[in-house]
Amino acid sequence: MFRLMFHEPAIPGNTGNAIRLVAGTGCELHLVEPLGFDLSESKLRRAGLDYHDLASVTVHASLEEAWRVLAPERVFAFTTQARTRYTDIAYREGDVLLFGTEPTGLPRQVLADPRITEQVRIPMLPGRRSMNLSNAAAVAVYEAWRQHGYPGGV
Repeated sequence: MFRLMFHEPAIPGNTGNAIRLVAGTGCELHLVEPLGFDLSESKLRRAGLDYHDLASVTVHASLEEAWRVLAPERVFAFTTQARTRYTDIAYREGDVLLFGTEPTGLPRQVLADPRITEQVRIPMLPGRRSMNLSNAAAVAVYEAWRQHGYPGGV
């Protein structure tokens, strides 16, 4: 399946929603520290409801550690600055869908990381800053899952 990665997430509710997303789709969630919250926070637990036991969630001390553990072949960094649309990618098993912190997105040094295969964007109307993190992640994960025929889904 696919790997959803949040780099230094700050809002517990977004991560809680992502936990529900990965539980429902079978993909993995990877969180890169520092986190802006404690994983036991009530807001995160409420957003994730009872899906925590059904979700694959891994916390990494740093992006370098995440790269070592995952050894990804392809990493797609989601940013409003990209030219390539997320729907223009033919996703493969094991791809990492990388998202930045709220509200600033991925920092320049992460976007410049040589492990990034491509920067991609989710189209929006002009003059809008960005989508909510968990909503953007859901859009991307479901597109990748759709391209593979929703394996395991009913």
